[in-house]
Amino acid sequence: MVTICAMTATIMQALDTTIANVALPYMQGTLSASQDQINWVLTSYIVAAAIMTAPVGWIANRFGRKRIFILCSAGFTVASVMCGLAQDITQMVLFRLLQGVFGAALVPLSQAVMLDSYTLQERAKAMSIWGMGVMMGPIMGPSLGAWLTETYSWHWVFFVNLPFGAITVLGLAVFMDETSPNTDLRFDWFGFGALALGIGAMQIALDRGEQLAWLESPEIIVEILLAIVGFYYFFAHSLTTKQPFIQFAIFKDRNFIGGCVFMAVMGLVLFSTMALASPYLQNVVGYPIMTAGLLLATRGCGTFVAMMLVGRIMRHIEARTLIVAGLALMSLSLFVMTGWTDLTGVPMIIVTSIAQGFGLGLVFVPLSTVAFLTLAPQLRTDGTSMLTLVRNVASSIGISVVIAELTEGGRRAYAVINENVTPFNDALKMPDVARLLNLGTDSGRALMDAILQVQAQIVAFSRDYQLVMVVTLCAIPLAILIGSTKTTLRQQAQGPDHAAVID
Repeated sequence: MVTICAMTATIMQALDTTIANVALPYMQGTLSASQDQINWVLTSYIVAAAIMTAPVGWIANRFGRKRIFILCSAGFTVASVMCGLAQDITQMVLFRLLQGVFGAALVPLSQAVMLDSYTLQERAKAMSIWGMGVMMGPIMGPSLGAWLTETYSWHWVFFVNLPFGAITVLGLAVFMDETSPNTDLRFDWFGFGALALGIGAMQIALDRGEQLAWLESPEIIVEILLAIVGFYYFFAHSLTTKQPFIQFAIFKDRNFIGGCVFMAVMGLVLFSTMALASPYLQNVVGYPIMTAGLLLATRGCGTFVAMMLVGRIMRHIEARTLIVAGLALMSLSLFVMTGWTDLTGVPMIIVTSIAQGFGLGLVFVPLSTVAFLTLAPQLRTDGTSMLTLVRNVASSIGISVVIAELTEGGRRAYAVINENVTPFNDALKMPDVARLLNLGTDSGRALMDAILQVQAQIVAFSRDYQLVMVVTLCAIPLAILIGSTKTTLRQQAQGPDHAAVID
């Protein structure tokens, strides 16, 4: 029952990272918001969640994990209902901020609960179960959001959290055991303030940079400077104070560092490709929103299958071997995607998406297991919050980079292709072509411009997929950071606490 509650909390939070995206145009009209204002529905949630993820470990250790888990689950559920009832853009942004504040703790606390609920030998299987919620949420979010919005209204994008929240709160209250609160802990307000400034300013700059032309905007320059100042004072303070609110002892563990590296890669690949796939299917190929949502869901099918298998496979194959295999499969799928055009068929899209999802599943479960394989139990809550923070920051950076490159790459490709559209191009003089693309008429010029726009977008998407593929390939050699899981398990089994571990 604790596993079910941890899963519902994970699914609830993971869904909300993407489910509201497709409903934004509908929300904009109802709330009488401008394009810039409606984007804050996403930005406010991301910024609040990113800032509040870092102190989750301290809060849980200070007040008790069960108490904080129930409070955050209930708060997130109530904030979701309030979002669905919002009457204007001010209320919506405020309630989304509350969602982010309460939702930040759900994923790291659920992972910590899962790690403590299973023995060392069962942990890979437990991480497979938990990982399904983390990975399936963002993948299924757009499809579920599109269906709810078109079938009912955008309000149900938020109301859907109510049953998940009720199950989570009631189940945790009845079945979960409380951890011992450490009343001696004191909160590092200066360190938290500096980190909050750094993360908040960086997230806003990443989210708004593409709209405001990056460094050409004084706002973005100020936000980047604030981020640099915040991170500088955070690290300078945390490395010199006796009780920083983030325990840097977690970074002395080699396996945990390897887990952070690959979690960053996972966050970047998962969310950046998801940000590219939806506009490609709708704007380039021309599928309606429901069809695009169903095609996006096929990647989740591959992830689901991989996660069901990988828990058992890890008994016989090293975790780092599975991670390398998963990264290689993801790289291959991205290479295939660099050749996608407006004529790419549904079978190719489905096969490539399933393969990519399978690769994601092969990586996620081993890295979630390995990251905590040799980490001290008292550091697990801090470790889970740090892994979540790394994933969120990497995903924000990935989305910002690929969307900015997509926009600018489309402009460059359009300019290059357009250079060949001249009266002296013999191809345009051919009778069949000239009959359809008569540049002497308004309709002919409009049709030519539409064709150029599509082809430029195809080139830009190809370059973006190529960029993500290179990042994925570069991560493969970093598997040397991860130690041998079989050797570690054998050493731990031979230790004096073997009986406690097994029991």
